[in-house]
Amino acid sequence: MARARGANAIMAAAFETTYGVPPTSGFRKLPFVSSNLGEEQGLIASDLLGYGREPLPPTRDVVNNDGDVVVPIDLRNFGNWLKLFMGAPSSTDATGVRTHVFTSGAVALPSMTVEVGLPEVPSYGQNFGVRGNTMRVQMQRSGLLTATLGLIAQGENKLVASAAGTLAEASVERFSPFQGAITRGGQPLGSVVSADFTYTNNLDKVEVIRGDGRIEDADPGMVGMSGNIAVRFRDTTLLDQATSGAPVELTFGWVTDAARSLVFTAHAVYLPRAKTPVTGPNGVQATFAWQAAKDMTLGKTVTATLINNVATY
Repeated sequence: MARARGANAIMAAAFETTYGVPPTSGFRKLPFVSSNLGEEQGLIASDLLGYGREPLPPTRDVVNNDGDVVVPIDLRNFGNWLKLFMGAPSSTDATGVRTHVFTSGAVALPSMTVEVGLPEVPSYGQNFGVRGNTMRVQMQRSGLLTATLGLIAQGENKLVASAAGTLAEASVERFSPFQGAITRGGQPLGSVVSADFTYTNNLDKVEVIRGDGRIEDADPGMVGMSGNIAVRFRDTTLLDQATSGAPVELTFGWVTDAARSLVFTAHAVYLPRAKTPVTGPNGVQATFAWQAAKDMTLGKTVTATLINNVATY
């Protein structure tokens, strides 16, 4: 029996037909950077008196399975995570070029079973009833482009053999940070040093009394989209926007070519007034902590458009 190594870890996922019921087929191997999904059950120290100074045995607490999974933002596999967070897309085909449009605000969201395998042991953690809570993305000039996904699962089965079966290697074509672009009102926004955004479903865990200590479900709450933009201070465009109080459309995306791109559009973004601190002899920067809201004409807050050659998600 060998010791487990992260280099050989495998992640496989499939969408569930019924919440919390692992499917028997439909699994895909997905690339990932790190994962801390898995059940944990804490202990509550005894509060009983009258037995002397030596402690009595603790009591087991409820079962939780919340964790972050860091994944690459790539051309094909990332669409599975977008579906988890926003629901099935509206897809169109133009001679092999597929455009998948994911929109916020779906009344019901899908759930997944995510299996994290350590084949050396062997040990396979089958996390079921997985829902997408938060998605955090950092945009910068260089580095590796990833998304940190905050997930909430109902539970975990510990297996000695994979329930996903033998899967084909995931085809990975990552977007690069240098391909990133931000637009304001359809025009490129210049002098951006860095940016980040967080999309959240504000999941509400249904913590009922049940024999296994697990949650019943995690219901979607109010959609949220917010972030920060740090810009070199060369004009008052964003300051004027913030002062006016009017919303503006912002897009955050990565484009390889006409057939390969991913763009997040926040349709009605509100900017706060920001300081322009002078901290030394170098350039002056301003950071705007923005918030998005529903566009009253479109009736939605966020759209994610993924263009690739995948037929369906």
